[in-house]
Amino acid sequence: MHALTPRQIVAELDKFIIGQEHAKRMVAIALRNRWRRQQLPPALREEVAPKNIIMIGPTGVGKTEIARRLARLAGAPFFKVDATKFTEVGYVGRDVESMVRDLMEFGVAMVRKEEQERVQGKAAAAAEERLLDLLLPPGSRGMDSPSPASINDVPAFAAPPAQSGDMSSTREKLRDLLHKGLLDDRDVEMEISVSGGGMEIMSIPGMQNMPGAEDMQSQFKDIFSKVFPPKRKRKKMKVKEAWELLLQEEADRLIDMDKVTDIAKERVEESGILFIDEIDKIASSSHSKGGPDVSREGVQRDLLPIVEGTVVHTKYGHVRTDHILFIAAGAFHSAKPSDLAPELQGRFPLRVELSPLGQHEFYRILTEPENALTKQYTALLETERVRISFTEDALQELAACAQRANEETENIGARRLYTILEHLLADLSFEAPERAGEVIVIDRDTVRGKLTDVLEDRDLARYIL
Repeated sequence: MHALTPRQIVAELDKFIIGQEHAKRMVAIALRNRWRRQQLPPALREEVAPKNIIMIGPTGVGKTEIARRLARLAGAPFFKVDATKFTEVGYVGRDVESMVRDLMEFGVAMVRKEEQERVQGKAAAAAEERLLDLLLPPGSRGMDSPSPASINDVPAFAAPPAQSGDMSSTREKLRDLLHKGLLDDRDVEMEISVSGGGMEIMSIPGMQNMPGAEDMQSQFKDIFSKVFPPKRKRKKMKVKEAWELLLQEEADRLIDMDKVTDIAKERVEESGILFIDEIDKIASSSHSKGGPDVSREGVQRDLLPIVEGTVVHTKYGHVRTDHILFIAAGAFHSAKPSDLAPELQGRFPLRVELSPLGQHEFYRILTEPENALTKQYTALLETERVRISFTEDALQELAACAQRANEETENIGARRLYTILEHLLADLSFEAPERAGEVIVIDRDTVRGKLTDVLEDRDLARYIL
């Protein structure tokens, strides 16, 4: 985030998203402004609010993908929610504050993973010593004393030594075998934590539908986990499995969770991104009155303070939403952005319309991105030793079929390519294990042979494509 200019951000987005240049430029500016704000004096920094964005466009044109890739570029906590899941306070369903709690959970998980990678070396060294203790009894232990792992399982050259120097030599030989993976299938016995060993929390009937119930339940679990620590029991397992558990335990022991929480809280408050999809579904159409619009307007009222800036209580403390970037998206087929509450419209000052995709864009989607569908299917079938390749005219025909299907049925954008390619390669995917070693070229005739009949029967196309 600190190194990328708006032009470089757009170039990175171009690797995965085709078209929508105006939307890419707008989110690139929004991301760069997050960095610019950090360079300001503290007094002025607090006054600079994020410029929230509304993306308008049909499904499958890249709205969600733009926001997701943007968050990855920034290394920022990112969470996607659907506005249709929320209800106003007093109704059965999730309250809007839960999106901030979910974002905070994601932020803690992100920072915790970073800390685990930072202490990986120390954790691996400590886990290795603990694993060697399981494989080889300590020197102070008598030869007839019980041990977690029988010394007889050690290769012949590592027989029980009589001297401490020999014990040290045996330990180093075991270490060498461990590094080479020759002990992965050996059995060891170790203590593990048993989840649920403390106290089960009984759910109150109807509580799951109460606003904030998820946060209350997680807080209860945290409290009881401290009062009733998890039980531990001895379990026999393979060395490879024991290594993973020991590595995780040592990494957790080296991580300061208070520090993780503080870093995550700061990152969420200063650079978090919340993506609210389907926001048009809570807009009250100007042609409809009463009924469900009451609930929709209630959700909009509850969203207002969150987007404007408020304090939300989470199990990690209070989180301010003043500088979280909100990106909303919707197709707005039956409603318009102006149908949103005026106060909510004002909190999304930037609006960008994403254009529908046509045959040219579909062809580029099949060929240009680093994660293009054709590359994905080619890699999947190569696992069966079946090599496929698409000719130029086949790709053009696939793009034309996608456009035609979108025009004659529902326009689902680039997602149509998934259904078309899956239908095209269904038989080959089924037969791949029996066709190992074959090289298959997919040309225009192959595409037409598989898809023409379906496309010409409009009723059939509605069910299959």
